[in-house]
Amino acid sequence: MVTSIECPEPNGVAPVNGTHRCVANGTLDITVLGMNSGTAMDGIDCALVRYRQASPEAPLHMDLLQYDEIPVPHDIKKTILAMLRETKTTPSLMSQLNVQLGTMFGETVKLFCTKHNIPMDSIDLIGSHGQTIWLLSMPEAGEIRSAFCLGEGTIMSSLTHITTVTDFRMAEQAVGRQGAPLVALIDGLLLHHLTEWRICQNIGGIANLCVIPPDSEGGVDAMVDWDCGPGNMFIDAAMRYFTNGEMEYDRDGEWGVQGTVNQAVVDKFLDNNKYCNRLPPKTTGREVFGDNEAQEIIDECLALGMSKYDTVATITRMTAQNIVKQYRTFFPKFNIDIDKIAGVYMCGGGARNPNIIKYLKSQLPNSKILRLDETGVPSDAKEAVSFAQQALEAILGRAALVPINSDSLMPNTISGKIAPGLRWREVMAMAVEFGKGQGQLPTVKEMVIDRPYTAWKP
Repeated sequence: MVTSIECPEPNGVAPVNGTHRCVANGTLDITVLGMNSGTAMDGIDCALVRYRQASPEAPLHMDLLQYDEIPVPHDIKKTILAMLRETKTTPSLMSQLNVQLGTMFGETVKLFCTKHNIPMDSIDLIGSHGQTIWLLSMPEAGEIRSAFCLGEGTIMSSLTHITTVTDFRMAEQAVGRQGAPLVALIDGLLLHHLTEWRICQNIGGIANLCVIPPDSEGGVDAMVDWDCGPGNMFIDAAMRYFTNGEMEYDRDGEWGVQGTVNQAVVDKFLDNNKYCNRLPPKTTGREVFGDNEAQEIIDECLALGMSKYDTVATITRMTAQNIVKQYRTFFPKFNIDIDKIAGVYMCGGGARNPNIIKYLKSQLPNSKILRLDETGVPSDAKEAVSFAQQALEAILGRAALVPINSDSLMPNTISGKIAPGLRWREVMAMAVEFGKGQGQLPTVKEMVIDRPYTAWKP
């Protein structure tokens, strides 16, 4: 359960454009830039977070100093989407794309800092998710579990001179998990409550959920999570198709609300889709719900004589109805009573689609449908904040929370690949002194938000 308190100067909250140095005095005080480019590729989320912790056993304090979304350059987005749609490329192009994306992320750091008057040397660490190109989380016979995220960390650290942590998905797979979802850590810390059952429901390109029991029934030590299936990905593909690429998404659900849902098409898809009916743990991505799969649905709708608005309305309902299907089908497997869910906290672009929210409210009358913003962290910023914290845990060698339905419950203290920057030794000196003498630092289970962040208005 997050406690939000005002923490003005001189209690240690730095101004956004201030400069501070890591001090090796046994306490934690570090500023981290978390970055995320999701499956929808609609922008690069940047969250600058200051973390403080008096000792490894004390609550972790966090202060979101600045958040923004930087657009993905259209030429890069077009190249990646075409490559994923055609599923063919060359080792040479893939190698170049890794450097190109690393450069893009590095330049994004510079743009973010310039735009918000943030000295580059005030940032101690970067945690970059990179761009997921392929996620083989549930391999078939003869395949090998793997994750392929591009955006070279050494290029980023070279451009920014800031120590950079990347490749979180592969690090999770290395200890036997699927590599997604990766946000239970932040979901649990933000939402655990003494008595309430809560869900964090993200609707990005892919929809994913995390159920957080009340502290009295296990809290963050008893969380379950999985990817539901399609989020905005099919909707975005339909919008690009019908507007010849001029519109990337259904803003405020304006197209969907004008159409009529073809329930037979929705039910057929959800009844027959292998992934949607698979028992968790499970993860997915563009490999299963990409543009090619979206085009099949679009073609089916058009063959039935449906309008473009009807098609978008129907595809939108697929996303919303599948989320409820996941709750009703699989919650009983984990002894979760859907009627006891006090609040569903929404985040991701789909949280702003009123057609999705209206459906969820109609199907979950006993639960409040809320925005994650109520925790003090904007819903749009959550994943970038998550990667900021995961980068922090990586340099500390501290294991993060693991949902109990994961393939493996092995603690992961190597949660990413580290590319040292100019101040690497300074950052690591602080990390070594924090909890010095302890063989393993305890997992963070309590977080305090020093100041609710209210500056972001999408």
